[in-house]
Amino acid sequence: MRTNARLLAIATLLATSSTAFAADDALAQRIANIEQGLEPAVVVQGAPLQRKKLADEMARLGVPGASIAVIHAGEIEWTKGYGVVTPGGAAVTPATLFQAASISKPVTAMAALKMVENGALALDRDINSYTRLWKLPRQYDDQPVTLRQLLSHTGGVTVHGFPGYAAGKPVPTLVQILNGAAPANTRGVQSRGKPGTKWQYSGGGYEVIQYVLAERSGIGFTQLLRDTVLTPLGMKDSTFAQPLPAELLPRAALPHDAAGKPIAGGPHTYPEQAAAGLWTTPSDLARFAIETRRSAAGQSNVVLSQSMTNLMLTPVMNNFGLGLQIDGSGQQQSFSHGGSNAGYQNMMVAYTERGDGVVVMTNGDRGGELAGAMVRAVAAEYNWPTQRTRVRESVPVSAAALDALPGTYGIAGLGDFTIERAGDGLRVALKKGATEPLYAGPGGVYFVTSMDAELRFDGPNNSGRLTAGSFNAPFTRIKQP
Repeated sequence: MRTNARLLAIATLLATSSTAFAADDALAQRIANIEQGLEPAVVVQGAPLQRKKLADEMARLGVPGASIAVIHAGEIEWTKGYGVVTPGGAAVTPATLFQAASISKPVTAMAALKMVENGALALDRDINSYTRLWKLPRQYDDQPVTLRQLLSHTGGVTVHGFPGYAAGKPVPTLVQILNGAAPANTRGVQSRGKPGTKWQYSGGGYEVIQYVLAERSGIGFTQLLRDTVLTPLGMKDSTFAQPLPAELLPRAALPHDAAGKPIAGGPHTYPEQAAAGLWTTPSDLARFAIETRRSAAGQSNVVLSQSMTNLMLTPVMNNFGLGLQIDGSGQQQSFSHGGSNAGYQNMMVAYTERGDGVVVMTNGDRGGELAGAMVRAVAAEYNWPTQRTRVRESVPVSAAALDALPGTYGIAGLGDFTIERAGDGLRVALKKGATEPLYAGPGGVYFVTSMDAELRFDGPNNSGRLTAGSFNAPFTRIKQP
């Protein structure tokens, strides 16, 4: 009997080991498929879908390093680092730190909503009622701006984003940033539109939130976020400290420009912490996404209650909730946010019900295209219902457009882009040094394949709007070719 028992135990162990090895092999194959199967944002109808290798795309886009965390069945299934922190530097690992850029906003939103649940703030009270020394200037004095509006970008607040402060440059205080006073390098934050009537992305609005959270808590923004969100969620590799403490800098991926060259002096400092100041890893952001999903399902309340999390995930306007973009419904509902700082481009996306998601972080100015391609490769491998390559119809560019559209166009607060003629077609550089074909589609819309974005020229002197997901910004022509 004892011999039979031993044989049964050995057989069970071998079977278990075989299953584990098979699972490891299957996961390794999945990872390989993703690394060799990066997909474009858009493919022209009738053209083949060309998948590319991750290493080749990193080289083409001048992105030295990337890091990924994949969520499956409600847990982090795998993480991996690629490339180096800078040419000739250490290898990127899952523990390498990146600037999260605007993915700082949903983390800040969670902290703000925690204060709402604690009774320290209210979503629909005049935000100026919480401040003593600084007040948000507003065009409509009888229309108060609220925390709900600031979180959802519906307060009519100015200043889209922030360039940060290069090494050696003076760094302003938060009040100087809000006032647009030297040495701040952006204009003052104001409410210039009628609150609650229009969606307008505003990093400036999140700086108002930063001011309010710090003043109401009395402990400072960095500590507040650590105590209320980062530590409870186990985000041990994350900090809102700006600049990054010297002892952590050896762990950081260094930033690179569109040509793949190191940005002089290293990472920019972002005193605009709520809008762009988080340092973190894909694994830690995955923990944030997992907790958001679990809380929405009533399976966890580490930071927020189920009802508050579902409010966070409810669109207010333009598919944007309280800190996150919301797309789809049911099994297809996802929440997401991108991030773009000097030399860092990132993407976080997860499903509310499916338990799947991915976070990609990069240290190059053209890393947004890479991150998007990696997200789509994961979506294809895991058979997600969304986040896939879009097929678009292309029509010939008219002779009138070939003559009229070339030139330089400006987007207030974001910079310029150029269009040039190329034979019987057009080319566009939405980012400096990144020129690609500009395709015409039915209905007067123009599009590219590197991102799911549209250009419409429907204003005087060929002005128009650039849209990409929830992003929607007007552009004007500033120079003829």
